[in-house]
Amino acid sequence: MAIGMGPIHACSYLPGREARFGYVSPDQPLSPDIYGALMEQGFRRSGNLVYRPYCRGCSACLPVRLLVKDFHLTRGQRRVLKRNADVEIQASTARFDERQFQLYTRYLAVRHPTDTPVSRDEYWSFLGSSWAETRFVEFRTDAELLGVAVVDYVPGAMSAVYTFFDPGASARSPGSLAILWQISEARRLGLNWLYLGYWIGGCRKMNYKAKFRPLEALLGNRWRRFEMDEPALP
Repeated sequence: MAIGMGPIHACSYLPGREARFGYVSPDQPLSPDIYGALMEQGFRRSGNLVYRPYCRGCSACLPVRLLVKDFHLTRGQRRVLKRNADVEIQASTARFDERQFQLYTRYLAVRHPTDTPVSRDEYWSFLGSSWAETRFVEFRTDAELLGVAVVDYVPGAMSAVYTFFDPGASARSPGSLAILWQISEARRLGLNWLYLGYWIGGCRKMNYKAKFRPLEALLGNRWRRFEMDEPALP
């Protein structure tokens, strides 16, 4: 499978480091089956683009996945579920929704502020896909939209693409609630794994993933059990 290399750029996660991604050729036909095989090799998607890090002298980005059947709720996660007992959850086929887009812009304004507002096309080209089997999962109380989890389905697994939520609802731990729903859904469907993207040692943005165990990481081209307190790779 042809892999094209993107430009070298400043790393978004580790200050002072450079990053580079390799992309599956846009001419390569893709499907949920093919994407599932690529995730086994550490790839992720952004829109229709499938990528993985190819950074010179750095292998800090570790693909991680949760082993669904062995997951057990912690005391804190039980509290999250109790705190959100009034939340209604509904999954629907991926499509553009103006309410969801407006929530996304509010989320970015607080969590990832920039000088340039995101457009509807940029939003959809990031989360949507013409070949993936994707669901947009809404978390609501009455008519209020609290959050949206974007989830891909592949044979034997689900992949957490992205979650955004109302910044004013952060006390509900909506990000954790979204992952807990995905774990429950994967278990209901008899799936083996929930892919959680990359974990990077020393990066605070990744700390939430340590709350969901047991995790497997792709190390040396082999998936194995991984604890977050293991030394980060150079």
